[in-house]
Amino acid sequence: MKRKFLGLALCSAVLAFSGIAYAEEALQAAISGEHRAAENKARDTSRHPLETLQFFEVQPDHTVVEINPGGGWYTEILGPYLKDEGTLYLAVFADDSEKSYAPRLNAKSKEMTANKELYGNVQYSVMDTPNAVGPVAPAGSADRVLTFRNVHNWMADGSGEAAFVAFYEALKPGGILGVVEHRAKADKEQDPKAVSGYVREDYVIGLAEAAGFELVEKSEINANPKDTADHPEGVWTLPPRFRLGEQDREKYQEIGESDRMTLKFVKPLDS
Repeated sequence: MKRKFLGLALCSAVLAFSGIAYAEEALQAAISGEHRAAENKARDTSRHPLETLQFFEVQPDHTVVEINPGGGWYTEILGPYLKDEGTLYLAVFADDSEKSYAPRLNAKSKEMTANKELYGNVQYSVMDTPNAVGPVAPAGSADRVLTFRNVHNWMADGSGEAAFVAFYEALKPGGILGVVEHRAKADKEQDPKAVSGYVREDYVIGLAEAAGFELVEKSEINANPKDTADHPEGVWTLPPRFRLGEQDREKYQEIGESDRMTLKFVKPLDS
């Protein structure tokens, strides 16, 4: 009898390992894919997509919501990765958004994902603060909600609290919220509007916990100790924006992209 249970345990372990290996292989294939823009691939060394998505425990069969995907840097990876077994929701701006850049970014997302062979059947929802804060997916349907460098935008229009509530509502109990954000220094007072683009880590944790989330883990995957977070034009002084143009460009190129927190939260199982 003991041998039988040992055999079952060994079989389960092998299957689990195989599943992990398959997920990593599929994710690496999406990251290495020829469909990705060369300028996007060049930023992998700053954004660490493999390590970041593994930290958020994104699996190929998950329902994943990407919030305000912007130019689609992560969409290029998530779409192919989830195409066969999972579902990708893109929470984009409203068609009648007041934001001047919204039509361009929405059009880019829809043009990109029109390739069904590559992206599968991508779903769309709306996240256009402060007027339309979700729902970003049907209530309790998502395994993962992911946001990359967006929190400062919601703070700017007073929607930070409402945004995290929308994420909480979309996730299944036990689902994970992954947050990457430009990190302000812990000894600096937090500007409630985050005009510089930088946000204190404890402030983000507070927003998430107020919505009902529990912090699972922090990671330094996207840390950059060279970033002092006190630049003349905020985070946009650094690459890739270089808002100062050629002024001190070599200096900011040497610093690199911003120092970023990477936080993993969970919606409690008993919620």
